[in-house]
Amino acid sequence: MLAELIEHGYPVAATWLVDRERERVEQSLGDRVQLVKADLMDQAQVQDAVDQVDDLGAVVNLVGGYAQGGRVHETEPAEFERMLELNLRPGFLLARAAMPKLIEGGGGAYVGVSARAALRPFRGAAGYITAKRAVLGFVEALATEYRDDGIRANAVLPSTIDTPANRKQMPNADHSKWVPPAEIARVIRVLVSDDSAPTSGAAIPVYGRA
Repeated sequence: MLAELIEHGYPVAATWLVDRERERVEQSLGDRVQLVKADLMDQAQVQDAVDQVDDLGAVVNLVGGYAQGGRVHETEPAEFERMLELNLRPGFLLARAAMPKLIEGGGGAYVGVSARAALRPFRGAAGYITAKRAVLGFVEALATEYRDDGIRANAVLPSTIDTPANRKQMPNADHSKWVPPAEIARVIRVLVSDDSAPTSGAAIPVYGRA
């Protein structure tokens, strides 16, 4: 994601929390990205991170998580609530901190990440599915509330992303049907650019052939 934006001339800031994240970005992109340490579950740290970015023009929230277990009657309330918090709180806090800055700058873009499961549920992941459907509702709310400020809000909906971690967990799957992260990054890059000026409140599938 970062490389895609940088290669197209965008100044990029990214948050990190653990050292291996920072080291990975520094090794691949060097000083071409502004790195800001922040826990995106923490309101004060999110606000501080946004305040450190000059000329903010877009926000992309990639924070989320997945957990699978039993059916609803077999799911502990704490696990259900954890999925809601992990998939909703960072996006809300980023939007809350960034919107005044985007308004002041004359507009911009917000991109969230939902999932195909929000539209095509499967068994054993009610918390995850509910949270990812809620991401779509939140994006629609942003699009409605900030349309007159020139701020667009959209979501992408991936299925299984072709990452080393997913390949390790599902070695026998047909990986050719999965979507490489670089392809999703290109869609997000368009959504933060002026090329998507007429588009707001959209849920954009990035399923590949899965």
